[in-house]
Amino acid sequence: MSETASKTLRAPAASPDPARWKALVFIALAQLMVVLDATIVNIALPSAQQDLGISDGNRQWVVTAYALAFGGLLLFGGRIADLWGRKRAFVVGLGGFAVASALGGAATNEAMMFGARALQGAFGALLAPAALSLLAVMFTDAKERAKAFGIYGAIAGGGGAVGLILGGFLTEYLDWRWTFFVNIPFAVVAAAGAYFVIREPEGGRNRSPLDIPGVVLSTLGLVALVYGFTRAESDGWSDSVTVGMFVASAVLLATFVIVESKVKAPLLPLRVITERNRGGVYLSLGLAIIAMFGLFLFLTYYLQIVKGYSPVRTGFAFLPMIVGMIVGSTQIGTRLMTRVAPRLLMGPGFLVAALGMLLLTRLEIGSSYAALLLPAMLLLGLGMGTAFMPAMSLSTQGVEPRDAGVASAMVNTSQQVGGAIGTALLNTIAASATTSYIADHIAGATSRSQQQLVQLEAMVEGYTSAIWFAVGILVVAAAIALTFVNAGRPGNTTVTGSGSGEGVADEVQIPVVAH
Repeated sequence: MSETASKTLRAPAASPDPARWKALVFIALAQLMVVLDATIVNIALPSAQQDLGISDGNRQWVVTAYALAFGGLLLFGGRIADLWGRKRAFVVGLGGFAVASALGGAATNEAMMFGARALQGAFGALLAPAALSLLAVMFTDAKERAKAFGIYGAIAGGGGAVGLILGGFLTEYLDWRWTFFVNIPFAVVAAAGAYFVIREPEGGRNRSPLDIPGVVLSTLGLVALVYGFTRAESDGWSDSVTVGMFVASAVLLATFVIVESKVKAPLLPLRVITERNRGGVYLSLGLAIIAMFGLFLFLTYYLQIVKGYSPVRTGFAFLPMIVGMIVGSTQIGTRLMTRVAPRLLMGPGFLVAALGMLLLTRLEIGSSYAALLLPAMLLLGLGMGTAFMPAMSLSTQGVEPRDAGVASAMVNTSQQVGGAIGTALLNTIAASATTSYIADHIAGATSRSQQQLVQLEAMVEGYTSAIWFAVGILVVAAAIALTFVNAGRPGNTTVTGSGSGEGVADEVQIPVVAH
């Protein structure tokens, strides 16, 4: 056993914060706001584009500006949370997010809108890791941790679908600006509650000097990666700028890893990602998000364009997925997490989600919502909810308190990069299949109605082709979770690792929990 692990195992369990459950309410509210914002603006985008005179070529920047700032600054935000203290970072992040949302809602031109979205992303990158790391250091009892992360996992998984409902309602019945203004009450209530209720445990800060080269390299590397995938969606994979972004990202991130292995106080200590359980979580979660974000996109277009649903009806059509996620996370995951190993929830959870995705490969123009989409979305929600919950908990379990912020940031980074990849990769596959179908079938369509029918059939063909890839991605995520994640159930004080391959078990640091 390593010296660090020995110290961790000998350390007495700290007395739990009596206000921790109240604190969870405000942490969950803040997380919901951040996750909502990832999808709520998508519904409002056409209206905002028209009002602000944003060109078709520039409209992607409403989404891209947020994604670049959020994805690029996450590791920096996590390190700031470790340095300042998570409570302070959490409250500052909420305040900044509220101000940026007010600017977005009041935008009078495209420059103001893009700037507000980038500012939202920057403060979101401070807020998101602070929220998750607060949970990690406040909930140490295994059963309580399971409940807390069950709630957090349900919000992390289902919040995006809730955003579609809320975005549709606000856009259809009020105004697109309310998709920004709605964040302000969320942020004010969460910040006030956090300020008065949250008491961060002592001794968890990392007061080492900031690793400036690491900040610059990681931020530029992640920005290049996210922008590369975003540009690939609009300009193609062979576009010179797209290729250049991927090459630059690979060079910058490889240099970042080298720097982190040599500096005294790294931005991202490599011990955080090289531990096989956390590495397995980051990788499998990122892959699952690739599949999920692609699906949100396709189902939204399918329901609105092919089936003719209104924005509000489209949002409500996602309700079964939200219900499934809540049940999977708070009931199945929470109840079983202290009884079985995490991989036995994550692996089967991803496979159940893959089964739901497999049903959607049967989509046709006239597919019944009740007979096909409803069961598929229920399975997707149940599977993802069951898998997300132990993944969120395991991502920060056993990490040293001073590393809780960057470990939390890595979870968000894997989700953010996964979302960017999912949207670009699966959309490209769908577009290619759609173009091919039209080329093969349009010659036989003589009337205008027949041509419109071929175009709708081509769209559905594109969606199902991409969904097949999403099924495969979820199966790979399940395989990684079952192979890499070897932690025992949280009630154990030690976790056997793979060792050197000679049958000798390593002991990974897991805090002793009070029962």
